[in-house]
Amino acid sequence: MESILTTLKHSILDLEGYKPKVGHAWNVKPFQYAFPNNTFPIGAIHELTCTSQEGSASTIGFITALLASALKQHTCLWVTQNINVFPPALKLFGLEPDKFIFIKTSNNKETLWTIEEALKCEHLIAVVGETKSIDFTASRRLQLAVEDSNVNGFIIRNNPINIIASIARWKITSLPSESLDGLPGVAFPRWNVELLKVRNGKPQSWQVEWSDNKFNSIAQDTYSISSEKLYKVG
Repeated sequence: MESILTTLKHSILDLEGYKPKVGHAWNVKPFQYAFPNNTFPIGAIHELTCTSQEGSASTIGFITALLASALKQHTCLWVTQNINVFPPALKLFGLEPDKFIFIKTSNNKETLWTIEEALKCEHLIAVVGETKSIDFTASRRLQLAVEDSNVNGFIIRNNPINIIASIARWKITSLPSESLDGLPGVAFPRWNVELLKVRNGKPQSWQVEWSDNKFNSIAQDTYSISSEKLYKVG
């Protein structure tokens, strides 16, 4: 009986996108270890919530860095009513702007329709959608679309008031950066990354810096976090 249950569990995890696809595995350390089989899910909807303009900017930066580990020769489609990404700046994350297709929509209904249709295109590696509102039924349609195409969907939601169908829910907050050797100038971006919900996985948080084209962990005692305000320690 135990072997049957184990086999069934692995089959379910495979269906949920936790089986790496050849050429499509996302190597996103350290986050992948929070998911079953230490595998970042493929063909899944990821929800990213934010409550302010600063949070939205941090979320967009984090997603861009996350995509840097997977795009390579693939293409990502970005759907939004307000394009807040400056394409030439993508090079700071090791990405070429021509790997992105930006679609500006006129209203939320058009945004959701475009996201759903894009998620059905198996030639894309990911679709990022910024939406003002989405109900559970609409989000379920998105999840069904990615299960067939193996495309990853990242849905950015501002001030969400309801739950949606997603395999993971994230919240990204910016952290103060440190310039190299105390020299003035723009330093590497840093984030507090919270995985609030993950199906069959382990919710947890990380403090990371994007440098050398990868996520690098920051010592956990570097910052203390209270009431969504971030304070540097020491």
